[in-house]
Amino acid sequence: MLVRLWGMTLRFESSPEDERNMAKCDVPVAFVLWHNRLFLASEIHRRYRPTRPLYALISASKDGAWLEAFFSMVGGLRATRGSSSRLGREAATALVEVQREGHDIGITPDGPRGPCYDFKPGAVIVPRRTGAPLLLVGGDFSASWRMGSWDRFYLPVPFSRVRVQCVLVENSELKERAAAVTLIKARLLELNPDRARPA
Repeated sequence: MLVRLWGMTLRFESSPEDERNMAKCDVPVAFVLWHNRLFLASEIHRRYRPTRPLYALISASKDGAWLEAFFSMVGGLRATRGSSSRLGREAATALVEVQREGHDIGITPDGPRGPCYDFKPGAVIVPRRTGAPLLLVGGDFSASWRMGSWDRFYLPVPFSRVRVQCVLVENSELKERAAAVTLIKARLLELNPDRARPA
């Protein structure tokens, strides 16, 4: 309840095109966002996609169980359990199955342990196999706290403004894997300006 109330105080700012992309529900999509902006996933789902569940890969460890419980509490976010190391075969298979059932999936290309903003090539494997478009999520905060974690996690201050951008990338742009990785990483960095970006 605290997380939901916290999110409701945030003032989202986005263009009409961004809002159309966030609300695109005619086909399942793959959300792609940096790990330190995961807080935005629940808010985008609550505000723009309440009828379409969003699945994210959660580690099969005990720590993963707590994260799965958190997803359940914020509502609408669901977990598929498996090894998340570099989006390996187990992780990719789990996400492919979920998306082929008609659900959205969420991918953090620098997760689960970083380095921050290090785009792992495995992040394009699942959408290339399912044919789903990507929704690249960007967030800039007028006021936020940054945690001491490896990704310097962003926690927006209640009642602050959050500038949200969401760019649609058609699956046809993922044909060449190396080119797709370069393209998606560049676009994600553009969408997520940091005043003190880690080297």
